[in-house]
Amino acid sequence: MMTVRQGRFVRFPVEMGIFLTTVGVESPLRRGEIRFIENALVDTGSEFTWIPATILEELGIGRERVEHFAMADGTVVSRECGYAIVHADRRSTVDDVIFGWPGDTAILGARSIEGLNFRVDLMNKRFVHAGPRPVALVV
Repeated sequence: MMTVRQGRFVRFPVEMGIFLTTVGVESPLRRGEIRFIENALVDTGSEFTWIPATILEELGIGRERVEHFAMADGTVVSRECGYAIVHADRRSTVDDVIFGWPGDTAILGARSIEGLNFRVDLMNKRFVHAGPRPVALVV
């Protein structure tokens, strides 16, 4: 039996190597109040993290600008973006987050994954700590 998870722009079979996780989001201005979104899609092909707008609004996260996205079917959509602290697997990072509309899939995107210093192990459906971060040595 194949289970299918569907959002406005994504339809995928869960058994096909898709990695879902719980993502927490917190306002940098109201530390300590974290909302969790279960079954967010881990998507290294998506630059941004998408969180339902209602959750971001409840946390008092402001809308800073509008971003435009080309979807797989060729349509272009616009969504507002704000700043948040993103939590996953006992780590956190500050990142831009997209105010998702009803029906949009919650996504943990590549920038947040990189900020959390994770690599994605799709075979075992888990995060792996990426180890020490490279830095330039100035002599």
